[in-house]
Amino acid sequence: MTQKPTHQAPHRGLAIAALIVAGEAVFLLPFVLARVFRPTLLDVFGVTNLELGAAYSVYGVVAMAAYLFGGPLADRFSARAMLAVALTSTAVGGLVMTAIPSPSTLAILYGYWGITTIALFWAPLIRATREWGINFSQSRAFGLLEGGRGALAAVMASIMVVLFAALLPEDSETASLAQRTESLRWIILLLSAMTCGAALLIWLALPERKTSAQGTASISDVARVFAMPSVWLQAAVILCAYVGFKAIDDFSLYANQVIGLNQVDAARTGVASLWIRPVAAIGAGYLAERVGAPLMIVSCFALLAAGSSMLASGAIGAGMVWTFVLTIIFTSIGIFALRGLYFAIMQDGNIPLEHTGSAVGLLSVIGYAPDVFMGPLMGYLLDQWPGPAGHRRLFWIVTLFAVLGLFASYVFARRAQPRTHPVSP
Repeated sequence: MTQKPTHQAPHRGLAIAALIVAGEAVFLLPFVLARVFRPTLLDVFGVTNLELGAAYSVYGVVAMAAYLFGGPLADRFSARAMLAVALTSTAVGGLVMTAIPSPSTLAILYGYWGITTIALFWAPLIRATREWGINFSQSRAFGLLEGGRGALAAVMASIMVVLFAALLPEDSETASLAQRTESLRWIILLLSAMTCGAALLIWLALPERKTSAQGTASISDVARVFAMPSVWLQAAVILCAYVGFKAIDDFSLYANQVIGLNQVDAARTGVASLWIRPVAAIGAGYLAERVGAPLMIVSCFALLAAGSSMLASGAIGAGMVWTFVLTIIFTSIGIFALRGLYFAIMQDGNIPLEHTGSAVGLLSVIGYAPDVFMGPLMGYLLDQWPGPAGHRRLFWIVTLFAVLGLFASYVFARRAQPRTHPVSP
């Protein structure tokens, strides 16, 4: 079905910009902070890799229920209101984090974020993006969302590293725990403020878009979506791709413990991988318009498998900075291109637009299951086998999932439906 555009191009641009800012801002506190400053965060909060992984696991368990609960809600209620509330409540959690809570309180905080960032946020974000691209291009819409989020994350991460370094003594290695704690507090406050700002932007820029399907999602409709084979194949694709994405949390620690970089330079390495995200996601979105999103996903899994196997092989050792950086670049291209495309193939799987929220609920419960097991698994491997051995074991697991994703995406591509909407030149 083809719908008429509901607003003019400038308004469309402002709407997708708001979705991009919101889509990244909501995850800055729960994920980006630890991704960039993992070694520092472990020291400041006095937690082990396993304890931090347990907090992520609490988030993941809560998120599993939140995905199913939030999916049908997105088919019933205003995306603008749900997104604004989600962002504001997520920012409140940042104030709790500035108190440097105990490991148990930190786990509770991550459970709270599982509700605010998932039940209230995720399905409305995906539905709003799909609606934005319905007369344009699904690949381009989701590529812009992921790429824009990536550009914002890279800018924010770069600012965070510069600010963090500026707040420490000139020789960061001599910084006391108190100095690093105070610096990290300022970073957390910055992220909380940005998350609140994103809520205001969503409220002002995102139009109220109501369809005839809103408020009518039934159990039978949900069951019909859940029975579609393409939904389950797409869920497998997201699961395998997300394992790769979770592994980027280890990039800065790998740089510190295996390559031998100090904490600031290790953080810069993590930021470098984030700069790949906008280029890979947007580039993949535009290229997918020519060759098809399912085929692009197959190619991305092949790239991810090659990069992760290199990191797992032990061929990269202490002092091999540029070999490590180049491997991270190519691995990150595969990871972030997948993130820009794996929701764009809902149209190829013939999932009805009016049931997008319900489909996203199931896709996310399965696809984001690594939120439950990857944190504890990473923590166990890195604590049980300190140094290079733990990192190698982690990336062998990533390689296994990349190969499984390659198979699932190939089967999906063979079954994919032809496009039903024109693509703008």
